[in-house]
Amino acid sequence: MTAAASARAEAARLSDLFRAAGGLPVEADILQPAETLLDLYGEDIRARAYVTADPLRGEMMLRPDFTVPVVQMHMESRAEPARYTYAGEVFRRQEEDTGRASEYLQVGYEVFDGKAPAEADAEVFALVAQALDGLPVRASTGDIGVLMAAVSGLKTSEARKAALMRHIWRPRRFRALLDRFGGKTPVPASRIALLAEPDPRAKAGPDMGLRGWDEVSARIDALREDAALPPISAEEIALLDAILSLRETCPNVLSNLRDIAVDLPAISAAVTRLDARITALFNRGVEVDALDFEGNYGRTSMEYYDGFVFGFYAAGRPDLPPVATGGRYDALTRVLGQGRAIPAVGAVIRPELVVDLRGTGQ
Repeated sequence: MTAAASARAEAARLSDLFRAAGGLPVEADILQPAETLLDLYGEDIRARAYVTADPLRGEMMLRPDFTVPVVQMHMESRAEPARYTYAGEVFRRQEEDTGRASEYLQVGYEVFDGKAPAEADAEVFALVAQALDGLPVRASTGDIGVLMAAVSGLKTSEARKAALMRHIWRPRRFRALLDRFGGKTPVPASRIALLAEPDPRAKAGPDMGLRGWDEVSARIDALREDAALPPISAEEIALLDAILSLRETCPNVLSNLRDIAVDLPAISAAVTRLDARITALFNRGVEVDALDFEGNYGRTSMEYYDGFVFGFYAAGRPDLPPVATGGRYDALTRVLGQGRAIPAVGAVIRPELVVDLRGTGQ
């Protein structure tokens, strides 16, 4: 059997498993409207997606994943609770690593159920663990919701918190903003001079570019308001850093987060959700005492997740991409549902990696 045939046979096995768990089989068009994906992820997605133009439908992208079209389909159906499964190719443009696949199979399982989010999180994780049972893989987990709650609780302006929220999935930019808002990064002399001008336009010269003066003026006003604010305290930044540096088993992380919540009460609800999830995972037979949790996990590759995040990795093979990834994406349903949100969690598995690991034992 060829590698492609083996991967398709494995995809069929995984699909059967997800259907047996209650997943309704669904499909999604290979060509997806670029506008929706650009609205969600910004222009950054062009660097990792194949973009084409349709004379009737405008700019389109080869399907980078299934989650967005499945959420759109679900929000139109308004069914709840609901479970879906799907299988098919996704396409990711590679500009640096020629060894990474630009087209590969993906099999997924999505749960839309707001009655017991912790139970749904545990259901998806345990089902993926079952699908990979016997393979040399290790699991990592995290919770973007804890970090988001911590940012929301900072004693600073809403504008600063909104800026940090936008860049939670861009760690370097997030750190640069945090250093700036915390007063660690010196304000450039050019900005100081600009904000000191009573009329910045007087020395600006002729208008250039696409932005009008109204937009420029609004940006200058925002910079002036920010410059007048006190820096975010070193204590609060230290608490954020403590969350981001967590790297322990789930029970130990839970204990640490409870201690942090004493000084940062804004994360209390997120910590309670984590506690409920750990209990739900334990009840499904997951060895939570050995399950890793990383406070920084999921911030570079899981842009639409806003809660529980997890991945399964080939043990001893850091050169391979994740065998499976998943997490909670309640905010995505709110965006695609035009304000109407439905709690949702899902995961995807790459069947060709499962075949490789099963065949080599490595």
